[in-house]
Amino acid sequence: MSLQKNTLSILARSGYAARAVVYLLVGGLALLAALGAGGKTTGGKGALQTLLDEPFGTVILTCIGIGLLAYALWRVVQAVADADGHGTDFKALSIRASLLTSAVLHFLLAFFVFKLILSAGSEQTKNNTSLVGDLMGSFPGRALLIFAALAIVVAGLSHAYKGWAVRFDRHFAVPASLQSWLYPLCRIGLISRGVVLVIVGGLLMLAVYHLDASQAGGMDKAFAWLREQTLGNVLLAVISVGLLAFAAYSLIEARYRKINLRG
Repeated sequence: MSLQKNTLSILARSGYAARAVVYLLVGGLALLAALGAGGKTTGGKGALQTLLDEPFGTVILTCIGIGLLAYALWRVVQAVADADGHGTDFKALSIRASLLTSAVLHFLLAFFVFKLILSAGSEQTKNNTSLVGDLMGSFPGRALLIFAALAIVVAGLSHAYKGWAVRFDRHFAVPASLQSWLYPLCRIGLISRGVVLVIVGGLLMLAVYHLDASQAGGMDKAFAWLREQTLGNVLLAVISVGLLAFAAYSLIEARYRKINLRG
């Protein structure tokens, strides 16, 4: 294996592992909340903040931050260098654009982690309500929010389809003897994350429609919406288990993902 490909492999695999930890925290905390055993419904940032008060929390957060930064860099390579060979047609460019968006979001999450470490927790997690509210004040802003909401919904549907149709298989090198029990975990995880993304995008659309920025948010808002439904805690528990499965999917990806470098 060349030095360049070996470096890419380390970046990608450490990144997938860091993503696994984030979703393990998010899913675990949400499941505890659904079962009435403590925990809380929060997104990635809130989940990461809970580590600060734990033994070796700063060390763990530093490792996660480095992993998220590595993941963001890998996403850039996937998008710009077309590491997975998607091509250059409209569908391929859409996929590569979503990978680049993922890179930006994970750069921001890594920045949040390092800022959290340096501030020793004095900085509290801020939501995006003020930004959404500002954008709602103008027609171009509302159009941008609707576009973002649609993009999130499409991403969610894409995740769900990828899980349902086992479209992740071509990127994996999982031994045949393990596929019968690893692949169901992957499918459940992808579909569950897809459902959460669809809810997040739907809530953003409703927020724009009602001109109420408080209705918008991330996974924390999606969890809150689920709890408001009939059998809300049951729904939350099911989705939480699904997100734990997505954490498992991320670990499987860290181990068995094919890391390519084309062209």
